[in-house]
Amino acid sequence: MIIKVIGTGCDKCDQLYENTKSAVEELGLNANIEKVEDLIEIVKLGVMSSPSLMVDGKLVVSGRIVSKEKIVELISK
Repeated sequence: MIIKVIGTGCDKCDQLYENTKSAVEELGLNANIEKVEDLIEIVKLGVMSSPSLMVDGKLVVSGRIVSKEKIVELISK
């Protein structure tokens, strides 16, 4: 599983990254969590608002922070 936390490095982006790490740890998943902060890479991914969360190439959260519990729900589907 490849999870990308997408944002420009703001506090909200950092919070989403931490929530994502906690959710992956709670589920005991073997996931690669990447932080994408490069604006050109963000545009290439087609993301227009941050923070965003992408799981295996699919955008699941856009423009907001979600809780660890919500991330657990999203990635355990």
